[in-house]
Amino acid sequence: MTKILHNTDRLPQGAVVATIGMFDGVHQGHATLIDELRRQAAARGLKSAVITFAHHPQHVLRPGGDLRMIMTLDQRVKQLESMGLDYVAVMDFTVELSRNTSLDFMRVMQEQWGVKVLIVGYNHRFGHDRDATFATYVENGRKLGIEVMKAPEYLGEFAPVSSTIVRGLIAAGKVDDACNCMGRPFRLSGEVVHGFHNGRGIGFPTANVGNLDPLVILPHTGAYAVMVEVAGRRMQGMVNVGHRPTLDNGRQLSIEVNIFGFDDDIYGMPITLEFIKFLRLEFKMGSIDELRAQLTTDRDRSIAILNRLNTKLL
Repeated sequence: MTKILHNTDRLPQGAVVATIGMFDGVHQGHATLIDELRRQAAARGLKSAVITFAHHPQHVLRPGGDLRMIMTLDQRVKQLESMGLDYVAVMDFTVELSRNTSLDFMRVMQEQWGVKVLIVGYNHRFGHDRDATFATYVENGRKLGIEVMKAPEYLGEFAPVSSTIVRGLIAAGKVDDACNCMGRPFRLSGEVVHGFHNGRGIGFPTANVGNLDPLVILPHTGAYAVMVEVAGRRMQGMVNVGHRPTLDNGRQLSIEVNIFGFDDDIYGMPITLEFIKFLRLEFKMGSIDELRAQLTTDRDRSIAILNRLNTKLL
């Protein structure tokens, strides 16, 4: 079982093979790095550890910026836990920590987390000395008694991949491509809140998803086929991310999901959407009847897409 470590925790000197990074999205490149990390730890009889940050450095150094995350911290830690690591260490990134050189960073990792071997992610940089190279890290390691290794580059079917690339795909509505890069769908979690209650009147009751983490990225406006987790169940559905132009409810962005064959009272419950496939852009239709016909088409297409997905998972 993976143990979660925090700033107040310490590990014995020379206890672990570790890597450090944000790991937002925990994508296929990260998986390649973590596979190598576990392999090296097993070969040396040491524990494996991923050191990640509670907050993205940009959020700390440039608060109010426009960077949005793929995952919440809780989602990121849970995903890392599922990958067979001995430890996931969550480090508080601070302005003071940002002033550390790569050598200072490595000294902190050695003294606090017991790092004996450091595996550096492909093209990853850390420390205030941003011009530091892999050779710099190797030399730092020589001074501290830390073996430094470079992780293999992910060269799979969906290379190249990075958190920046995944964010761009989600923002563009290309959620199926983002899924390929991560190895699982993009997930958006919130709470079912009261909305405008328009859907029921046209035969498509919706749950309005609110109380979202403001730092998590939203997909491009439009309609999507989704899997929905709510009330202890996992069901098929379709969601509209947008402004409901046909219903003229104002310009407030809403996320409204129609869960197929389900109409229970779930107000106030946590809900998670898995974005599977983009269906269409949002546009204003000529009448409610036209909207109803379009939603029927969207539902039929979503069911076909999601049934194929479920068949692949069997």
